[in-house]
Amino acid sequence: MIIKDLQIAHRGIPLERPFKTALRTATEIESIEVALILENGIIGKGAAAPTWVITGDSAESIQAALLGPIKQVLVGKDVYRFRTLLAAIESCCVGNTSAKAAADMAMHDAYCKLLGVPLYRYLGDKKPLETCMTVGVDSPEKMASDAKQAVTDGFRRLKIKVGSQPGLDIDRIEAIRKAVPDDVMLRLDANQGWKPKQAVQLISQMEKREFGIELIEQPVAAHDWEGLKLVTDHVGVPIMADESLFSTRDALQLVAGHYVDLLNIKLMKCGGIANAWKIASIAETYGISCMIGSMMEPGLSVGAAAHFAAAHPNVIYFDLDAPLWLTEKPDTMQYNRGEISLSDKPGIGRL
Repeated sequence: MIIKDLQIAHRGIPLERPFKTALRTATEIESIEVALILENGIIGKGAAAPTWVITGDSAESIQAALLGPIKQVLVGKDVYRFRTLLAAIESCCVGNTSAKAAADMAMHDAYCKLLGVPLYRYLGDKKPLETCMTVGVDSPEKMASDAKQAVTDGFRRLKIKVGSQPGLDIDRIEAIRKAVPDDVMLRLDANQGWKPKQAVQLISQMEKREFGIELIEQPVAAHDWEGLKLVTDHVGVPIMADESLFSTRDALQLVAGHYVDLLNIKLMKCGGIANAWKIASIAETYGISCMIGSMMEPGLSVGAAAHFAAAHPNVIYFDLDAPLWLTEKPDTMQYNRGEISLSDKPGIGRL
């Protein structure tokens, strides 16, 4: 079954409210959508969202990679050479992980549509998914109010953005802890906002105050692996790599060197479902559990991540709330409070 064409579309999707982290404030997202058109009319779809401060990919670079080297290795080829084509996407250019992720999703979507099965079934399982809700960085009072509203909306796990003003972070977490029930789990995401020794000091204070922190993502700069290890070795709360993890090689080095306790996999960073599966399996070999996360992305790409997460046994944490921040409601999955339901339609399964 020959791939006849690869087409793209570029559009903006406004957010319901600003999304604030230690790295940026966003009021809308850009979505670059790719369509793989097969000779029998089946269309496989994927999407990418540029995130300059994390992946380094822009809308222009994503489009150039998709319409250049990625299109060249796919169009005219037989989609049944599925694994060979996924490898070709990975090797056709350096970097460009967001563009590769969009093409990888489209390949999986098209292939599963040919087989007539939903993506999770092709991958092999469908465990329950319960996402956390993100609380953007702000004043302690505003964050406590947002956290309380998220719990009212039915979320039992909150991902708290910190790191933009480390001196305020203890006050932020204390205010949130007082505002929500004790059984609500708190996850912190510093987005590289702390220095290593500062991170140890802050986390140790949180442990003494029994704030009930489930895990902490990327406390230090992405390149500072030794700093990451210092934090991991000197606190009790599990430490998770996010921006430090892009490739399968990164995953192997992080887990083999005991730099962190957990890994956060994002399709935009690793280049798609094929590499995400490899990363989760590498971590599984070393007894390191994984989270599936996302950037601020459209429902199509988050839906692909959800199918992967439902299928892989070593992905046990889920951070898939991005579509809930958009004015456009997702059509690849449904949310019931924190629970996510996937479509049984073939492919990624647009509802």
